Amino acid sequence: MRVIAGKARRLPLKTVPGQDTRPTTDRIKETLFNILQSDLQGVRFLDLFAGSGGIGIEALSRGAEYACFVESARAAADCIRDNLAFTRLAGQAEVMQCDVLTALARLDGREPFGIIFMDPPYKSALERTALERIARQGFSLVDTDTRIIVEADIRNDFSYAEALGYEILREKEYKTNKHVFLRLAEENR
Repeated sequence: MRVIAGKARRLPLKTVPGQDTRPTTDRIKETLFNILQSDLQGVRFLDLFAGSGGIGIEALSRGAEYACFVESARAAADCIRDNLAFTRLAGQAEVMQCDVLTALARLDGREPFGIIFMDPPYKSALERTALERIARQGFSLVDTDTRIIVEADIRNDFSYAEALGYEILREKEYKTNKHVFLRLAEENR
């Protein structure tokens, strides 16, 4: 795994040994960031279920102002810190070693994020739980321009999103997974 573009371009990133994390492949990461490129400059980026931090680090490398990484596993959080130090991006980042719901509660009241990315364990329904928590907090972590991207198993159904106050902008499907792009529904903006 490596940083694809930007100021940390081509730098290799450590990954967490074992099967507990599932790093996004370089090819899928490149596709994702080609879609997001015009939205990255100066943005505040939230990386939930961050694993080894590859997505948030790519965002920082490509122009995000700040990234917050949320990861509950100690080995993964340590890996993120190592990767941030190696890429010299640690000064623009915060690593929260806790579960996502705790992190969302702690982040409540801070400046909204421009992009929220989440890649929870597949078939865990944790993406729905996180989207519900963001909605229950009155959408304080988002504003009218915030994009939420969920990486999920290709079979995941997001029909519940509208009832929670979100609008699906698009779905980008790959072989076994997909990215679902959401934002606040019109009536919540």
